[in-house]
Amino acid sequence: MTDIRNIAIIAHVDHGKTSLVNALLKQGGIFRDNQEVQDRVMDSNALERERGITILSKNCSAFFGNTKINIVDTPGHADFGGEVERVLKMVDGVLLVVDAFEGPMPQTRFVLEKALELNLKVIIVVNKIDRPDARLDVVADEVLELMLDLYATDEQLNSPIIYCSARAGVATTDYNVAGKDMTPLFEAIVNHIDPPKMDVEAPFQMLISSTEQNDYLGKLAVGRIETGKIKLNQTVYIKNYFDQNKKYSGKVVNIFNFNGLKREAIEEGTAGDIICIAGIPDITIGDTASETDEMQAIPFVKISDPSVEMTFMVNDSPFAGKEGKYVTSRHIKDRLYKEAIKDLSLQVSDGETADQFKVRGRGEMHLSILIENMRRDGYEFQVSRPRVLFKTIDGVRHEPIDKVVLDVPEDAVGTIMQTMGIKKGELIDMTPMGSRMRLQFLVPSRGLFGYKSQMLTDTRGEGVMSSVFDSYQPYKGEMEGRNFGSLISYETGEAITYGLFNAQGRGRLLVTAGDKVYMGQVVGANPKGDDIVVNVCKKKQLTNTRSSSSDEALKLTPIQQMSLEGALEFIADDELLEVTPKSFRIRKAILDHGLRAKSKKPVVEG
Repeated sequence: MTDIRNIAIIAHVDHGKTSLVNALLKQGGIFRDNQEVQDRVMDSNALERERGITILSKNCSAFFGNTKINIVDTPGHADFGGEVERVLKMVDGVLLVVDAFEGPMPQTRFVLEKALELNLKVIIVVNKIDRPDARLDVVADEVLELMLDLYATDEQLNSPIIYCSARAGVATTDYNVAGKDMTPLFEAIVNHIDPPKMDVEAPFQMLISSTEQNDYLGKLAVGRIETGKIKLNQTVYIKNYFDQNKKYSGKVVNIFNFNGLKREAIEEGTAGDIICIAGIPDITIGDTASETDEMQAIPFVKISDPSVEMTFMVNDSPFAGKEGKYVTSRHIKDRLYKEAIKDLSLQVSDGETADQFKVRGRGEMHLSILIENMRRDGYEFQVSRPRVLFKTIDGVRHEPIDKVVLDVPEDAVGTIMQTMGIKKGELIDMTPMGSRMRLQFLVPSRGLFGYKSQMLTDTRGEGVMSSVFDSYQPYKGEMEGRNFGSLISYETGEAITYGLFNAQGRGRLLVTAGDKVYMGQVVGANPKGDDIVVNVCKKKQLTNTRSSSSDEALKLTPIQQMSLEGALEFIADDELLEVTPKSFRIRKAILDHGLRAKSKKPVVEG
């Protein structure tokens, strides 16, 4: 029987988890010596490679001697914490990766807390030791202080510390001694992480920790075999710890284990190994597959509640149906409810009308990734501005509070403090880091909507911000909304240079000459704060009279193409974002100027 270790790699975003997996795979006998391997090979999703972040947890394996090491690469962004929470049930230990300069960040605390709650063994990996500004001693001490804060056991506090550069593929137990390869990390995994408890003689039982859909094999379910063995064509019984009424059986028609990056078909799976089974179409995350009907379901972690909500709806703009393949409420509903089955952090419910659906997630990025994936798959729809979810606790209204860490230049501290005061932020720590300052705040989640772009402006692009949900606290009171208004198209048509030239004096434009626009579409931003209706389709009246300047070319200020996140930060409460496979358009919820004027009278020009 193969010696097995099951580990997950956890860390804050951009601390080098996926690069570390690359190094382990390269030196773990998975690739040929002459094989060309791309960077971040585990980030197979196109969106992950574009954004440079891990969104979905993934399984692979490497070998060290006769030991097979099953590795789960997890997301680092706080909005995908649900992915981390559920996969930790599959492993016996974690590699906690920490940047050698930044040290523990908000998500580091979140994922470490979950690992300690499950009493998992921990190996501390201080990564990026080749950074010129690395603080190796200090960062190691900060991690141990964090573990003390989280009530780690004595055994967990004695966790080995490995210093490495994942990019260079070297590791060492003493940073004063240069490493040659990743052997010290492999040895720490084999010696410190316990092998899974293998009760091969007991009846088969397995907890499903993730699922995916395959065009040829149907639903694939991934999990660790807790006890016993499973064979091809074996009948298993499905139960769920939270849903006592869920009971049915199915036949396992395919079994795979993970060999490097590939799934390898096998005849039989044994206790302790992480495998993938196919043939049971209705199986979901959190289900337990058992050999007999009498066995009880395995307890599953309760995923943290979502804190942000958006309304998805059918596109009803004048340009509806021109760019998308899936445009009906049935298409949108089916896709959203399927996503909720795959992603336990996502909650979907029907909205106030048949064309609306309420989608709840862990943060703006969590929902924006869903939006981006849907539009790439040909869906066309509209979304509202994100809004936080309030709770009533003991008769008092509470709101979600985020812990925010900002690394900014010293000369930007005053501006940041002033802005955070407006957003009801509470300063909890301030630490000098060379020529920079690290500020930690507790801020209402609603105050962070749209703040990232403002923060980059306030720090001249040098600021780094990260946040994670902290707690629910009593409502902090009213907060200022956005400090600019919208420029709204007067009519439907094509944007003309002459009309745009007259409109650009009112503010920053979002459309350029030749773009199709419709009445009620937002075509720019007015820095003065009011909504103004402008006629960007207006043409110059031709006359027989010429002046010396009449034929001079009109110069338009170049526009910046707005990203999805930028559009979500831009929109106001009375606006919607129209999402199609080709375009993002911001529009007023009420397109007709007359109807909209009943609640707010705009200033009309042109």
